[in-house]
Amino acid sequence: MLTSLALIFLVGLAAAALCARIGLPRIIGMLLAGMLLGPHVLGLLDPSILSISADLRRMALVIILIKAGLSLSIDDLRKIGRPALLMSFLPALFELLAVVLLAPRIFGVTVLEAAILGAVLSAVSPAVVVPRMVALIEEKRGTGKAIPQLILAGASLDDVFVIVLFSSFTTMAQGGRVGVSALLGIPVSMVSGTLLGMLTGALLAWFFACRHARGKGIRSSVKVILLLAVSFLLLAAEEALEGIVPLSGLLAVMSTSITLAMRSAPCVVDRLKAKFGKLWLAAEAILFVLVGAAVDIRYTLSAGPGAVVLIALALLFRSAGVLLCLPGTPLNRRERLYCVIAYLPKATVQAAIGSVPLAMGLPCGSLVLSVSVLAILITAPLGAILMDRTRDRLLVAEP
Repeated sequence: MLTSLALIFLVGLAAAALCARIGLPRIIGMLLAGMLLGPHVLGLLDPSILSISADLRRMALVIILIKAGLSLSIDDLRKIGRPALLMSFLPALFELLAVVLLAPRIFGVTVLEAAILGAVLSAVSPAVVVPRMVALIEEKRGTGKAIPQLILAGASLDDVFVIVLFSSFTTMAQGGRVGVSALLGIPVSMVSGTLLGMLTGALLAWFFACRHARGKGIRSSVKVILLLAVSFLLLAAEEALEGIVPLSGLLAVMSTSITLAMRSAPCVVDRLKAKFGKLWLAAEAILFVLVGAAVDIRYTLSAGPGAVVLIALALLFRSAGVLLCLPGTPLNRRERLYCVIAYLPKATVQAAIGSVPLAMGLPCGSLVLSVSVLAILITAPLGAILMDRTRDRLLVAEP
């Protein structure tokens, strides 16, 4: 495992630096490094690290979501309330609808199988989007109209909606029934995750303040460790309460860090953001190299040109969904175009659940995995490049 970790960091960071040198986003190099090192090409990664790949990717996501939460403010969230809520489900719903309408005609699958495929495809990748939005907030680019905050909040909630739908459709495909309670689980998981995170963040802020008041202040590094430990417990709580109370662990993590930032001194928050920024340098390599390692390029050949057409048309529907979320906001055409671009990339969720239908033995399993892999290879680089190349032209920097 140690050799595999060394390869992940050395090859991943070297490939990222090479891509940055030729003007491409760093994540492209990391994804390519993962595909090269993974079991489907050179097979240099130890099976033991691949077996915990999903957990390592979640840990990396937790780090960037905490940093994102520390960068958000309640005032900004109040400003973007309605559009952010719409962007958490409407673009995904439009993309899902497109796949349900088109996949039966292109691939000859049933409507339910198309719905499973659509649920896998319709999740935006927080791993690609969130770091870029955090960077925009730190640079104060587009923050005058809370554009990065809007995209950040919507993208973080988008996955909750999609994963619940995916679970419902696969249950139906296996002969099970999905009741109203499953659909009600979407808003319930969002509310419960937010409330639990607010409570956790308030308790952490109180604990840190009490220690400081008694002259026994906690070092920033220890605060980082405590915050990470609590965040991992929140994710564990989601799994422990499954079937009892719907709970979004990732949303709980973000609301914990938002509440902690709101109730802590600015100097404390700045130190925590700096610490998590350094942690992200390592976490980013782990996340994207392991996402790349999960990609089996062989499946792209079986997908065929029909899959490319489906992905392109589904993205058009998704873009229309994003635009329908923005009427009534002060965003101009350029800024709305940037919101559309930011909602293009797919990677993390598709790598995590793309192979699940095949493992379940569903007839559509091979197709879902093939199209998922192709969606990652097309949209992750495309979205990252477009976000990086258009940010200065489409978004205004605040003084």
